[in-house]
Amino acid sequence: MRVLLSAERVVDDLRSYFGIGLPPGVAAFTGSWFEHLAGGGDRPEVADRFAAEDLVAVQTLSVTVPAPVAVDILEGRLGARLSGLLHAIPRDIDMVDADALVVADGSPADQAWSLLCEQKGVNWVIAGKVLARKRPRLLPVYDRVVRCAVGRPPSFWLALHAALREDDGALYRQLLELRQAAGLPETVGALRVCDVAVWMNHRALGHACP
Repeated sequence: MRVLLSAERVVDDLRSYFGIGLPPGVAAFTGSWFEHLAGGGDRPEVADRFAAEDLVAVQTLSVTVPAPVAVDILEGRLGARLSGLLHAIPRDIDMVDADALVVADGSPADQAWSLLCEQKGVNWVIAGKVLARKRPRLLPVYDRVVRCAVGRPPSFWLALHAALREDDGALYRQLLELRQAAGLPETVGALRVCDVAVWMNHRALGHACP
C-alpha cells in the first residue's frame, strides 16, 4: 500500500479527483461530492439513520441502491434495523484509532454490511459504499478497482486497520501528508485519501478489474 501511495502522480491525482486547481471547464470527479453532499452522512443529526441524500451520495461513486431497497432503507423495516446497528458503530473515531473489534467479523458494522448484502440488487461494493457514507472516518470505500490493486484479504477492513497501525502509524501519517500536499480539506479523511489515490493510480494503468 505504501508503495502505491508513493507514486509520483498521487498528489496530482488527488487534486484532479477533488477539483483542486483545475483549469476552467474541467470538472472534478462526481465522487468528490461523496463525503460532502448535504453536509456529510455522519453529521450528528443524521449519523444514525439514512436520509435521501445518503443514497444520492452513493450514486456519485457510480453505484445505485435499487429503488425498492432504497424505499425500505428510508421508510421501512430495513431502515430501522440499519439505524439500530449504526447507533452501535462509533461515529467520531478514525479507523487507525479504533479497536480491531469495531471492524471485525460479527461487529455491528459487519452486521450492517451483511444485512445490506442480503438485499436484492445490493452487492458487496454497494453495501460498502453505503456504510462508508455514514462512517467515512471508520469504514473505507472498497470496490473492484481497489481490490484489483491491493488484493483480496479475508477481511479488507481488518487488513487496512492493521496496515494503518503498523510501524507506529506510518501509513496513516503518509495519507495525512498526501492530503496536505494536495491541498484537500480536513473533511476528506485518511481513508478516502487512500481510496482515491489507489483507485486513480490503478485506473490510469488500464487494468481490467473483474
